Amino acid sequence: MTPLAQMPLPEGVRSRTLQISTGLKMHLLEAQEPEAGSTPKPLVLLLHGFPELAYSWRHQLVALAQKGFHVVAPDQRGYGRTIGSDDRYEGDWRASGMLHLVDDVLALVQALGYRHVHAVIGHDFGSPVAAWCALTRPDVFKSVVMMSAPFGGPPDAGAASQAHEVVAREVDALHHLSPAREHYQWYYAQPQANMDMWKASQGLHHFLRTYYHVKSADWTPNKPYPLSAWTAEVLANLPHYYVMPLHVSMPEALAPFMPKAEAVQACQWLPDEDLAVYVSEYARRGFQGGLQWYRCATDRDEFIALSKFSGQVITVPSAFVAGASDWGVYQSPGAFERMQVNCRDMRFCQTLAGAGHWVQQEQSQAVNALLLQFLSETL
Repeated sequence: MTPLAQMPLPEGVRSRTLQISTGLKMHLLEAQEPEAGSTPKPLVLLLHGFPELAYSWRHQLVALAQKGFHVVAPDQRGYGRTIGSDDRYEGDWRASGMLHLVDDVLALVQALGYRHVHAVIGHDFGSPVAAWCALTRPDVFKSVVMMSAPFGGPPDAGAASQAHEVVAREVDALHHLSPAREHYQWYYAQPQANMDMWKASQGLHHFLRTYYHVKSADWTPNKPYPLSAWTAEVLANLPHYYVMPLHVSMPEALAPFMPKAEAVQACQWLPDEDLAVYVSEYARRGFQGGLQWYRCATDRDEFIALSKFSGQVITVPSAFVAGASDWGVYQSPGAFERMQVNCRDMRFCQTLAGAGHWVQQEQSQAVNALLLQFLSETL
């Protein structure tokens, strides 16, 4: 990998690495680290998704720390400057299964010298990681905020195998529609996905700019609504960044929607200097470390392993935040509704106007206000 570039961090945020017991040398961004010998501050963990980084929380780190919290945002397994994972397609991809990701977070908590986490907050794929932390270890994770990806609960143990077969059958049925389609998670699980994106024909900068654009509120066609069922015909209503044209790469699927220069200039939530951080990190490392997560998410054995928690619910205080223009809330039909049953102490479910999928970046001040409200109420 190429040398590390200087990262433009907000004042009061530092970058460091920490060896954790699951074998990772984890890179993290941190604000308000307690001084030696002082009383520990309440710990807040911020877990990013795909294709993101700890840097995705740059607007939250200082805002939360200024209210007295020790705020830590790691590059999770396979991402950014965290090393020690097997990023080869033919490598140990099962190490990125959900319960292993929870173990990484637990190991980070231990390495930071804490026994408890005041709140674990996750966005996108970080949202289910946060949810599973709270569900499996409520003794450690005292509250949870899920963002953009609702938590539908563990699979039903009595029908886990059959349920996975239904999911897989409908994913396959997408291939037989006219026009034929492909679900992005199953595309991400394929061996060519990493090189498709890493070496995108339009260049990595333009690919990532388009990817962030089309999933944001800046892309006006984003007008999400609840989907009725997990069937190929219903899933085909999702935009191409979720259900792609068959035999087309993700960069090819999105290329027609690359924003014009004036739209890029007007994008205050992701100016080119911030986008350059993502471009630099993914140019250096590629995407496969993050794509391993999708291989696990679409795997039958992983589905059955998680079904061992069937019937368990999240009992700690919880909340959900998403952008009003975010299809991610509805991409898994019924998950949003099940989340509100499976979280027994749900404090609020809030959607924010003027935000799509990247809610904590697109509407950072509104998100910070909601997070601080939740954190203060659960102290």
